[in-house]
Amino acid sequence: ALSSLSATRRGLPKEKMSENGVSSRAKVLTIDTMNPTVKKVEYAVRGPIVQRAVELERELSEGMKKPFSEVIKANIGDAHAMGQQPISFFRQVLALCSYPELLNDSTFPEDAKSRARRILQSCGGNSMGSYSASQGIASVRQDVARYIERRDGGVPCDPDDIYLTTGASDGIVTMLKLLMCGEGATRTGVMISIPQYPLYSAALAELGAVQINYYLNEEKCWSLDISELQRALDEARLYCNPRALCVINPGNPTGQVQSRQCIEDVIQFAAKERLLLMADEVYQDNVYADGCQFHSFKKVLFDMGPEYSNTVELVSFHSTSKCYMGECGFRGGYMEIINMDDDVKAQLTKLVSVRLCPPVPGQALMDLVVNPPQPGEPSYDNFIKERTATLSALAEKAKLTEQVLNTVQGISCNPVQGAMYSFPRITIPEKAVKEAMDKDQQPDMFYCMKMLEETGICLVPGSGFGQKDGTYHFR
Repeated sequence: ALSSLSATRRGLPKEKMSENGVSSRAKVLTIDTMNPTVKKVEYAVRGPIVQRAVELERELSEGMKKPFSEVIKANIGDAHAMGQQPISFFRQVLALCSYPELLNDSTFPEDAKSRARRILQSCGGNSMGSYSASQGIASVRQDVARYIERRDGGVPCDPDDIYLTTGASDGIVTMLKLLMCGEGATRTGVMISIPQYPLYSAALAELGAVQINYYLNEEKCWSLDISELQRALDEARLYCNPRALCVINPGNPTGQVQSRQCIEDVIQFAAKERLLLMADEVYQDNVYADGCQFHSFKKVLFDMGPEYSNTVELVSFHSTSKCYMGECGFRGGYMEIINMDDDVKAQLTKLVSVRLCPPVPGQALMDLVVNPPQPGEPSYDNFIKERTATLSALAEKAKLTEQVLNTVQGISCNPVQGAMYSFPRITIPEKAVKEAMDKDQQPDMFYCMKMLEETGICLVPGSGFGQKDGTYHFR
């Protein structure tokens, strides 16, 4: 009988005796009994070095003396936290949506009020506090579709192919979930660039998928080489089933902007090798370098003709968190699916319904991003002024960062063509490498921790993004 089995054999936690002799149950959830894939997850952007930065901030607030007066958190693309100002029109409309009584306030421009009324009319009970449809508010998805059509020169976009998401990250993880299947040599493999944004490696680890690394070419400004994709794919097919290829353009953490020809080559490669393409395009407005231009994967795909546009499966992602908006905390975003199997699309819709809906304020903000003030409207001139100033400041900082880093002995930095980061290469002396190894630390983690302790500047070591063996970087 079950009652005669020991607690251990029945899978129940053992009882432990406390110091006063009273028995206490062991924890049901322990490090040994928790989900093993979660233990494999690493996310360097908010890893140990950031935890130490928070401790240093607390120590400074308590009056402890440091070689610096503040901690500068350069570890994450959180624009507003670093002083970037929000776009007035966006905040005005969101304020009106959050507290509709303000619609009677004459200090708000009429176009902001009109936009707020339209958004509220799309919400249940005319309230941003209500749930929306799981795929997102219909009128917002329609505005996203029209935005994509304008961006891509008239390439059609069906609002039913738009899914509003909790930032781009939510959409990326959702798509990776759909791709997962198989065991052993048939387990799903996903190709990601190295260096990469750690969301990808973390999500793949949690889902139990195989991470397939392809290396960007640092000597050629972090360019993407098709021969390297082929190498990575051929090797991976020996131990998994590669099913998707992820590309970040403009690049994070490397700041490169892919050429149109490169994107064409990638699409041809995905078609030939039967890979689903995932295009992370959240920095599409952040292009700074002369001669560089953002090309959406969708636009290039359709320009290549029906041979590709009717067959290649593509999912692209955008967000309110980057570009000139920098509204990370609102968690707004969308993904567009192209050439997805109808039965799979039904499963995707079911999957997103489990989380009910993305944050409605984030959906409202996404609507404003894709449908900003138009010429002739009261807020237009100020919107253009603020948008231009923000992007110009980012472009200036990108150039300044590259120039200053290249004046420092032991540091070399490629041109920052786009996005919001630089990823310089650092030379670490052998003695420091040995000391790091003795402390069971990656050498660039050791370097960044020293930087934090001595200057208060919080960086992310290159090892958190991936890098070629024997090279060291920071973002």
